[in-house]
Amino acid sequence: MNESDVFRALSDPTRRAVFDRLLSGGKNATELREGLEISQPAVSQHIAVLRGAGLISEERAGRHTNYSVNPDGLKPLFDWLARYRAFWPDRVERLKTLLKEMDQ
Repeated sequence: MNESDVFRALSDPTRRAVFDRLLSGGKNATELREGLEISQPAVSQHIAVLRGAGLISEERAGRHTNYSVNPDGLKPLFDWLARYRAFWPDRVERLKTLLKEMDQ
């Protein structure tokens, strides 16, 4: 997967809510739907997008499928951010300088 797939998957607020629910541990589709005002087929579609982006994994347990966060799925996002991390210290230092100049 690449960062575009991750960004696309997490761009939807409902998918982010589903992903956030999985941070506390594995759940099945019914548990993920609780409190969301969407249909079971819609939850399944959101799960498919998250799974396709490599953000979640599934494990069969009898008739149920439990979903959990796949930490490695966020690696493309971290790699993308790392490319821009080099710019942050310089900008923070320039902001500090500007704020000091404004205080004087």
